[in-house]
Amino acid sequence: MHRASLLARYTLSARCVQSSIRSKSTNVPRIVVGRRSQSTSAVSVTKEPFLNGTSSVYVEQMYESWRSDPSSVHKSWDAYFRNVDAGAAVGQAFQRPPALGTGAAVGVAAVGAAVSPVAASPQAISDHLKVQLLIRSYQTRGHNIADLDPLGINSADLDDTIPPELELEFYGLGEKDLDREFILPPTTFIAGDDKSLTLREIINRLKNIYCTHTGIEYMHLTNYEQQEWIRKRFESPHVTELTHDQKKTLFKRLIRSTKFEEFLAKKWPSEKRFGLEGCEVLIPAIKQVIDASSAGGVDSFVIGMPHRGRLNVLANVCRQPLSTILSQFSTLEPADEGSGDVKYHLGVCIERLNRQSQRNVKIAVVANPSHLEGMSIKS
Repeated sequence: MHRASLLARYTLSARCVQSSIRSKSTNVPRIVVGRRSQSTSAVSVTKEPFLNGTSSVYVEQMYESWRSDPSSVHKSWDAYFRNVDAGAAVGQAFQRPPALGTGAAVGVAAVGAAVSPVAASPQAISDHLKVQLLIRSYQTRGHNIADLDPLGINSADLDDTIPPELELEFYGLGEKDLDREFILPPTTFIAGDDKSLTLREIINRLKNIYCTHTGIEYMHLTNYEQQEWIRKRFESPHVTELTHDQKKTLFKRLIRSTKFEEFLAKKWPSEKRFGLEGCEVLIPAIKQVIDASSAGGVDSFVIGMPHRGRLNVLANVCRQPLSTILSQFSTLEPADEGSGDVKYHLGVCIERLNRQSQRNVKIAVVANPSHLEGMSIKS
């Protein structure tokens, strides 16, 4: 059913997409799609089957990239956009790309010039388009199969089915195609400076980006620049690799977070404290956000959080003196019922030096009195 739905979308005429491209040349911002004759539809579907309503946004993105830098798109798109701008009729703008053909390499011919037919494989062109759809599917649905369950019981209460769009069989591809090399579209950054990758490497990189322990859901955004910003920061090769010094800093912060909880558990085993066991990585994560933000010019941070892990945040993020925190466990003053609040509801506001950026920052953890969640509105 998914396959039928996908193929049914390949029905929009080439004239509609060409009209969109030409309208951009005359500063008309939107596509105007009118009725088309049956003969026009037949020509477009036969000679330019890659044009369809579903890919209209994709074609516009390719066209914008081509206008900025013609070399940023494949030669087939370069030839197509040149011919459309020159006024080519429906079905005459597309030329077989030399890279996909079996004949000798030829240059981009202008409209009206005699163009010798190039022996090209329609199946090869179709497979390249299928790979582009596969990349798009990982960008859209890859988070659905991300491994977000550390206990390994995702089949118990989560949907563990794999969307059919992420399977090779959905596009008619198989094991025999894994070592074939495919040209990548400009709407992905998985290849870095390379222009093409094998299908096996494409799938491996897409899985490492979208289907590991972090899910990314962003394709619903209507702003293309926002999509590109997220895509570039997640898809670029080596973007998540840490240097040796960064790993040491992360390890030290994780040790401080873990040892703080272990000390409280041994010193006051029966005291209610709402520890951070199982989520100690929260401390390195918050500190990394503060480091990066401080380096970017941010000097004030307001944190709103529940009671669990609050003491650890006060000690290792705000660097509140340990004597102040531990005195809440062994108070020397007689209890005065009805006043004050328990230790894991308290907040703090402190100014300290951020050692990574060498800039002073103000950090405030808003108090959460008696579970009233009053801090949520303030922060």
